[in-house]
Amino acid sequence: MNPRIAVLDDYQNIARSFARWQRLDGRAEVTMFADHLADEDALVARLAPFAAVALMRERTPFPRRVLERLPNLRLITTSGMWNASVDLAACEERGIAVCGTQAGGGGTAQVTWALILALAQQVTTCDRDIRAGLWQTGIGEELAGKTLGLLGLGRVGAKVAQAAPAFGMEVIAWSTNLTDERAAACGAKRVERDELLARADFVSVHLVLSPRSRGLIGGDELARMKPTAFLINTSRGPIVDEAAMIGALERHTIAGAGLDVYDVEPLPLDHPLRRLPNTVLTPHVGYMSRESYTVFYAQMLEDIEAWLDGAPIRRILSGVVPDKLAHAPKQ
Repeated sequence: MNPRIAVLDDYQNIARSFARWQRLDGRAEVTMFADHLADEDALVARLAPFAAVALMRERTPFPRRVLERLPNLRLITTSGMWNASVDLAACEERGIAVCGTQAGGGGTAQVTWALILALAQQVTTCDRDIRAGLWQTGIGEELAGKTLGLLGLGRVGAKVAQAAPAFGMEVIAWSTNLTDERAAACGAKRVERDELLARADFVSVHLVLSPRSRGLIGGDELARMKPTAFLINTSRGPIVDEAAMIGALERHTIAGAGLDVYDVEPLPLDHPLRRLPNTVLTPHVGYMSRESYTVFYAQMLEDIEAWLDGAPIRRILSGVVPDKLAHAPKQ
């Protein structure tokens, strides 16, 4: 019997069109799942017979308690070279190889600017009102002379900073290990976090989710922002205390928020963010582009083929994997 491969959370039913999965014909049985299973018991029941899974970002978590219930699992391949939802230590202990793909980051920077511009010019409000028969119901503001504050100046944050001069914006930045030299090289000025929050007209989050960054922006931090300032998050939802942010939006202690990421994804139908008028919401599309998906799925396929061949797997996430772990299970 050929090993079974599960491609998870293919929300748009497009995974087959971005890689030549037919190369696995006769070698493995590939199943694409478009639906998302949040219930762990249901997930374990579905994946019990599968030897390998392909993950799109962090849509489906694989904590230790799930991995321990999947004795047949031998390979996890994920889009990108970082996936905080996979317990890498548990994978190594259980002999599960974990590998990733390359990623560009250009799409996330692009969505960041789309959210900034939509908030500044009230694009979504104008679109809604004009379709309702109204005309010129809001008033925008120019970005020239405004301050963009970047929490994080890594690969994505640097791309966001590069576009700011085109709009005449000043850029300030903070992260734990940011240096004056790195900030200057990206066209920004390094400041302390509290100063950034107090000065910025747009606060944009570009940090990796970790125990240190989880809940980094809470009620106290939101209170330091100007009431005319906007919060942008295209990184990970839990970096911002969601309840505190909703409270600030409801009380109008900040002007609004542009969000591409959330604590729970897909965003529940009854979630309060869906009804707040001072938000612009996108469904975690920062990494979703034809260019990114072509890389993601093609390299996932390469990793699966290497695993089936017993060849070394490139782009290992979980450290050095013994040769025996890089081989397909004996059938």
